[in-house]
Amino acid sequence: MSIAHPWLEETPWPTTLLSKQQLEAKIERISTLTNIGYMGTVRKDGSPIVSPVEFYAHHLALYIFPQPNSPKVKAIKRDPRISFAVANPMAGWACVMGAQFFGKGTLLDPGTPEWEEGMKVFKYPASNFEMGRDFDRLPPGQLLRIDPDRIVYTEHMLRKEGYAPRQIWHKDKDVQANQGKYAGT
Repeated sequence: MSIAHPWLEETPWPTTLLSKQQLEAKIERISTLTNIGYMGTVRKDGSPIVSPVEFYAHHLALYIFPQPNSPKVKAIKRDPRISFAVANPMAGWACVMGAQFFGKGTLLDPGTPEWEEGMKVFKYPASNFEMGRDFDRLPPGQLLRIDPDRIVYTEHMLRKEGYAPRQIWHKDKDVQANQGKYAGT
């Protein structure tokens, strides 16, 4: 038995779900703890490919500035389905915290209202500094927005508070309301 975290050994695990508002707040929080995530796309042959990318979030949407003509851009044009993982980089099972986003990617063209809005979210001055560009210069190229249909949030510390460690958010409110006894599984 763990002296530091005896609640980790308790079974069965709690099954209580967070409210939608609580869950969205947790997802938004994990999306601000780091700006590096792992984006999965589908190759031409159907196999997955995962790339580490810089991202910024606005509510539950994620924004990424992909390299033009990169394999990930070609994959998104061919098949817009995307998975995206973000995790709190801490050590130990007790502090595991992360979210997996599943949805569609939309490439936003420069100068469009959606691109302009996304560029208010994406923190390009820091990237410009790293690349030796002027801070106030908007980078050229498309911006990727990921709109999630489903988000799987995991936080083992929730068990200590009596909540299920895995919580599933759905865009579809009917699915969200009927996700079942153990966080949608």
